Amino acid sequence: MNPVLSNKTFSNLGYGQETMTVKGTINKSFLLWAILAAGAYLGWTSPNVVMPLVWPLVIVSFVLAIVTVFKKNISPWTSPVYAFLEGLFLGVITLIFEKSYPGIAVNAIFLTISVLFCMLFAFKAGYIRATNKFYAVVGVSTFAIMLLYIVNLVISLFGGAGIPFIYSSSTFGILFSIFVVIIASLNLIIDFDIIQKGAMSGAPKYMEWYGGFALMITLVWLYLEILRLLTKLRN
Repeated sequence: MNPVLSNKTFSNLGYGQETMTVKGTINKSFLLWAILAAGAYLGWTSPNVVMPLVWPLVIVSFVLAIVTVFKKNISPWTSPVYAFLEGLFLGVITLIFEKSYPGIAVNAIFLTISVLFCMLFAFKAGYIRATNKFYAVVGVSTFAIMLLYIVNLVISLFGGAGIPFIYSSSTFGILFSIFVVIIASLNLIIDFDIIQKGAMSGAPKYMEWYGGFALMITLVWLYLEILRLLTKLRN
């Protein structure tokens, strides 16, 4: 599941006069996505400036995400900054893919948005229910994927070739990417369910920003996996 969002996220937060709402979380999410898009546009149009800063951006974004997880009450300030930095990174990465595979950026963005609204519709209509079994299957699958990526990173750091099928355009490599995209998509259902439960529990107003921040992390993961899948299909 989303590493920054779980059923325990909204517990022991205290309560104030203003409480979190689903509508408020949606509004904050759209604002964060707009900020991310602005950062992505800057990264896309100014690669010579942003490219040398990619690794510092990754490190600062990671630290900022960790701080936000442990200090949720500052998420109204840290989430927009995180969104902008993440946008810069995505803009540069997308440009690299676009130069190798023209048109891939538009397709990846369109597919990500389509999946988001399809999952939201399926959740609201009750076609996909976040049962305990659903949580368990998606959670275990997500953990297995993340563990695989970590092992691949460690192998690469020690000079190895990594795990071939993660990048391979073979049938198995494509099927693996399709599986990862499906799991990333299903994580959106869990995010929606947890955010809804948080709103029903009367969580503090600032948790709307945290909910938007958590949802953005899942969407960025989904976008990158769709980008990887489209690359394999092009190859």
